[in-house]
Amino acid sequence: MKHEMKLHDGPFKCIQNKTKTIELRLLDEKRSLINENDLIEFTNRTTEEKITVRVIRLHKYPNFEELYKHHDKVSMGYKENDDAKAEDMEEYYSKEEQANFGVVGIEIELI
Repeated sequence: MKHEMKLHDGPFKCIQNKTKTIELRLLDEKRSLINENDLIEFTNRTTEEKITVRVIRLHKYPNFEELYKHHDKVSMGYKENDDAKAEDMEEYYSKEEQANFGVVGIEIELI
């Protein structure tokens, strides 16, 4: 199955250069349909450029705090010297949404 998602320019480029290998999302109805070996087409919100990745594995957690404890920050799109905090994801998903749906780290490979 092929899914479509939009990404900001920074995370898009990190996937493109193969440093970001885990995409962080709310495990809502749309993301619940994703399975291993599915394809995701990411569209850059700034340039409209598209890339396709294969889903290798799904890492499901109750919230981003738990997800951040189990994954390397560079694989999640941070630079080595960045301070990676789970609260960063509250810009996109509230604590209430996380509690209602849970979250997923979608492990991907660029194809």
